[in-house]
Amino acid sequence: MNALVPLPVILPLAVAGISLAMGRHPRIQRVLSAITLTVVVAIAAVLMYLADTRGPQVLWLGDWPAPIGIALVADRLSALMLLVSTAVALAVLLFAVGEDEETTRRQTPVSIFHPTFLVLSAGVSNAFLAGDLFNIFVGFEILLFSSYVLLTLGATGERIRAGTTYVVVNLVSSLLFLVAIAWVYAATGTVNLADLATKLTSLPDATQSLLQGILLVVFGVKAAVFPMSFWLPDSYPTAPAPVTAVFAGLLTKVGVYAMIRTQTVLFPHNSLSEPLMVIALLTMVVGILGAVAQAEIKRLLSFTLVSHIGYMVFGLAMANTAGVSAAIFYAAHHITIQTTLFLVCGMIERRGGSTSLNELGGLAAMSPMLGVLFFIPAINLAGIPPFSGFVGKVGLMEAGVDMGGWLPMTLVVGGVVTSLLTLLAVAKVWNRAFWRGVPDATSGDPDATPRKRGARIPHAWMVIVGALAIVGVLLSVVAGPLFEYTSRAAIDLYDGRYISVVLGEGHR
Repeated sequence: MNALVPLPVILPLAVAGISLAMGRHPRIQRVLSAITLTVVVAIAAVLMYLADTRGPQVLWLGDWPAPIGIALVADRLSALMLLVSTAVALAVLLFAVGEDEETTRRQTPVSIFHPTFLVLSAGVSNAFLAGDLFNIFVGFEILLFSSYVLLTLGATGERIRAGTTYVVVNLVSSLLFLVAIAWVYAATGTVNLADLATKLTSLPDATQSLLQGILLVVFGVKAAVFPMSFWLPDSYPTAPAPVTAVFAGLLTKVGVYAMIRTQTVLFPHNSLSEPLMVIALLTMVVGILGAVAQAEIKRLLSFTLVSHIGYMVFGLAMANTAGVSAAIFYAAHHITIQTTLFLVCGMIERRGGSTSLNELGGLAAMSPMLGVLFFIPAINLAGIPPFSGFVGKVGLMEAGVDMGGWLPMTLVVGGVVTSLLTLLAVAKVWNRAFWRGVPDATSGDPDATPRKRGARIPHAWMVIVGALAIVGVLLSVVAGPLFEYTSRAAIDLYDGRYISVVLGEGHR
């Protein structure tokens, strides 16, 4: 079954080429894209089952012996992230297909959107499955050029400016990543993660700390960790709703995944717990304070995205199986919930004519179902029991309390405060956009023309976002088994099984 491992990368790339050739046949593009991602979701589910029951699935490409060749590895962590990310990508793609032709031509040209979206999916899958640093770099670069195309669709001045900032920041981080890879190879003679884990320990402590630090900086930029998160709130809100949703759900989580993978496999004995905890606290607090101050829903959600990355960094910083398990659970939860909220934001913009809280109002009466679709993931994000956001945060808090010490306890308090402020932020959106009446858009001028309201929401959008909201609720229902799974994934990261299986598989 190891032959399944490269398919989440190969299939989207192959179909992207076919889809690009079918640029004059948008319906064929849509069908091809939807079928491809459906197949990838099924493959990811099989890989997750195999990784959990039979151990990591490893494939060495090119018939080179380990550790020289390129390894793709689907263990419990990468398989879970692969399944959640591809499922969310499929939902976003179907949401984009549900757009009417006028909106599609104006915001997401089909001839470009579908091939690029498939390439983005392949890049995400490649980053999750990569068994070496250079292949992770390749995954990030695939993400970079495809996400830039998606971010600037429509070629408006605002999108070009946001895309320029996004590209410059990520190119700098990519350059640092190449420098880090060069230093790692110069010091050890390898970039394979499993092989590196056996060789890094022989290096001087100062060299290990230098390599660890530069990798954390690189992945911290990708994950939008404070203070390297400044680019995200200005970049994401300008894109079309499907693009913003997939960015919010997936791109930063690839950076979080890379941090978890490298910290646990390469540097298990040098966790840098205290600096990471400080960074996690600042990410949570600064991010959520920025969210509370916003009067535009997309920017508000972008700041909450930054803030909740801090929870995942907190789990990683504890450097134990309980903390990492909770971080993995929270990442899976956050991918689903954040994507749902950004898609709802697109629906709000369509129905209300704006995403500014100063201009919105009366949406609960105008579209009760839209109110429900916002309310469920919003309180889930805020961590209201019994939703999965609450379960994930409780897991993190318990791990912090068990760890003890003033810094973990400070993080616990910071996490509670952040959760309360998240509730305040989403409650502000609910009160002003949904609960209150339609604001007076004439500014007291009786002769002014009232602000034009948006069009009706396509039924397909309601169905797709409703399905995602249900998935978010189901995460609460299966929280027990899922937490057991993430605990096993965390144990695999620390007990050396990843290393033994990858290198053993390569020597057969």
